[in-house]
Amino acid sequence: MASFPDCVNENEIAKAKFIGELLAPVAPFDQKSGRETWTVAFAPDGSYFAWSQGHRIVRLLPWSKCMSSFSGRKEEWLNGAGPRRLSRQGSDGVLVPGEPREHTIDCGDIVWGLAFGSSVPEKQSRCENIEWHRFKFGQDQLLLATGLNNGRIKIWDVYTGKLLLNLMDHTDIVRDLTFAPDGSLVLVSASRDKTLRVWDLKDDGNMVKVLRGHQNWVYCSAFSPDSSVLCSVGAGKAVFLWNMDKYTMIRKLEGHHNDVVSCEFSPDGALLATASYDTRVIVWDPHTATILLELGHLFPPPSPIFAGGANDRWVRSVAFCHDGRHIASITDDRLIRFWSIDDNSPQAVASITNGLCCAFSPDGSVLAAGSRDGGVHFWTCPRSISSLQHLCRMALRRVLSTQQVYALSVPQCMQDYLAYRSF
Repeated sequence: MASFPDCVNENEIAKAKFIGELLAPVAPFDQKSGRETWTVAFAPDGSYFAWSQGHRIVRLLPWSKCMSSFSGRKEEWLNGAGPRRLSRQGSDGVLVPGEPREHTIDCGDIVWGLAFGSSVPEKQSRCENIEWHRFKFGQDQLLLATGLNNGRIKIWDVYTGKLLLNLMDHTDIVRDLTFAPDGSLVLVSASRDKTLRVWDLKDDGNMVKVLRGHQNWVYCSAFSPDSSVLCSVGAGKAVFLWNMDKYTMIRKLEGHHNDVVSCEFSPDGALLATASYDTRVIVWDPHTATILLELGHLFPPPSPIFAGGANDRWVRSVAFCHDGRHIASITDDRLIRFWSIDDNSPQAVASITNGLCCAFSPDGSVLAAGSRDGGVHFWTCPRSISSLQHLCRMALRRVLSTQQVYALSVPQCMQDYLAYRSF
């Protein structure tokens, strides 16, 4: 079995540039289960990077300081010294007053999920008749949610590293967390107890709703950019879409042949990428439930009956770049693939051992990937100049659904382009 189709010359695929890594402290017990980096996350404004380095510890790092540490010895890279390794075993060091500070957070149990949430003061709570609040969320409020092995969710103040809330309704591992991007501080948690739970942090962490529908573990969830739709995936072949104004299921997307473990919307909400153990990433039009593109990681592709079994091409994670044109995927064959949405073969690849998760920086220039050894690795991403047409399409799709695009009085070819149906 091959990692690339016969029409692709593996030696001609570009190599993503490795720029550095974060190393977890090494101790004798690190060889035991619990040292994995199950999740990495960037703050929406790019100010912080969060890294679950295993053994219940989360590191909160100013992203600009990380980047300066990686690039500070660029001359050494050019002279053959290789990328810089940044070990995070020491203290915070001396910082200028007002500068973002590093924090080491002991969450008390293995960390599976991480998510940043930032507040918009004028955004109203989804709960009604709330007359008082324990916490006053200011304009510069930045929170970190951590999902734990014992089913708890702990909410931390990013600027101080202090614990604010402890949410305890789940009965099994909280596998993933996602905040609504609209600044409302609505948080959704996905758990192995087969449920998704909706929390309002502006209402002191009140649980607003339990979303039921998954018959097995829920692995991942993701909001659409306008916060109106939630996608959830798990131990099953279906992709669930939820209306987050009414908390009802919109539809299921059928097309995968094994557990679906990761999902993310494109920045304009027009596309949805899902990753599965069936060795594929599928790019959907979530408005019409149409499969637009299949990104394969095993060739020839396994038939449905074999796609449901073990193989060395299980896709662990997928991430959409913020330029709207690129996707990254991590697979058990020790490769990260960078894809263009205009092609079904990788644009670039990078090597990683035992990769588990990935996320793009807010500007889309760097991909962070966590691994089973507790470390995080960083690559600069392949970029292409966005055309005026693509920028117009991105802007339009932020406000129009596929159905609305096809209702426009424009030529069919333009409708197809604006609806991302030109693959």
